[in-house]
Amino acid sequence: MLDRVENLKSQVEASVLTSFEEAETFRLQYLSKKGLVTELFKAFREVPVEEKKAFGAALNMLKTLAEDKHKEALESLDNTQLVGLNGDLTRPGMPQEFGAIHPINAIKGEIVEIFKRIGFNISTGPEIEDDWHNFSALNFPEEHPARDMQDTFFLQRNPDWALRTHTSSVQVRVMESAAPPIRTISPGRVFRNEAVSARSHCIFHQIEGLYIDKGVSFVDLKQVLMYFAKEFFGRAKIRMRPSYFPFTEPSAEMDVYWGLENEIDYKITKGTGWLEVMGCGMVDPNVLKASGIDPDIYTGYAFGMGIERIAMNRYQIPDIRLFTENDKRFLEQFKTAL
Repeated sequence: MLDRVENLKSQVEASVLTSFEEAETFRLQYLSKKGLVTELFKAFREVPVEEKKAFGAALNMLKTLAEDKHKEALESLDNTQLVGLNGDLTRPGMPQEFGAIHPINAIKGEIVEIFKRIGFNISTGPEIEDDWHNFSALNFPEEHPARDMQDTFFLQRNPDWALRTHTSSVQVRVMESAAPPIRTISPGRVFRNEAVSARSHCIFHQIEGLYIDKGVSFVDLKQVLMYFAKEFFGRAKIRMRPSYFPFTEPSAEMDVYWGLENEIDYKITKGTGWLEVMGCGMVDPNVLKASGIDPDIYTGYAFGMGIERIAMNRYQIPDIRLFTENDKRFLEQFKTAL
């Protein structure tokens, strides 16, 4: 039996373990429950009494030798693998890639912060709206094109439920649930049944503002929009062009004077020097009445802008579809230096 122990000892000493697979094979051969060393321990009872002491000592030495051989092989292989992966172990770890805020969220956050500084709060509402909040309460006539299937994503007819076409529906909910004075902005995603192209999309984002109180005038609206233009665009020169919206009267389009200093200015302002930014106006008395607010006591103004249009002008993005395609090559361009 001692000869068998010595033979196994010679085999263990001669073993060369150069991979994890070889180390595992060695463990199974010698140290597992059915391994050669374990089998010798089971045979210990059959050894003559006079040989037990010498056999036991030799067997323990064999087990220790095999365990040390296996442990040293694993440690050596671990270090070799680490060096193979990283080279110098004193070097810094692998660099981590940082994400970035989506350009739409970046623009939205900047606009929200500007209006929060002058007392506006944030209101949100559902993206699926009924006819009352999306159309009727906003003074849309029955024959208005927006009520047609060609312009709106209807989910149900009679009663009508649709994906909201503007965040003005949130303003109706605010007017119904809160008493004046009201000063709120409503950022959110809206939906229009439009053909998707480089300049238009069926899904886009808006920010709309509403202020209702006693004695609110068009002058107040103009001052707020001048403040916004100066804070966001760095330009305080604006103009108001007459326009039409069902829920405001009078209504206007606000443009910011961008200038014509280079070729890009000519491109984004179409050679006029003026950049179209938003629609606005005084809240129509019918809208106030529909929400339970007395137009003889309170007046207000409203405004709304498309976030994608502003982002496309700021970052010179030629195709609105890039915002929703999740192309990593596009989004990586908006990473900030840390």
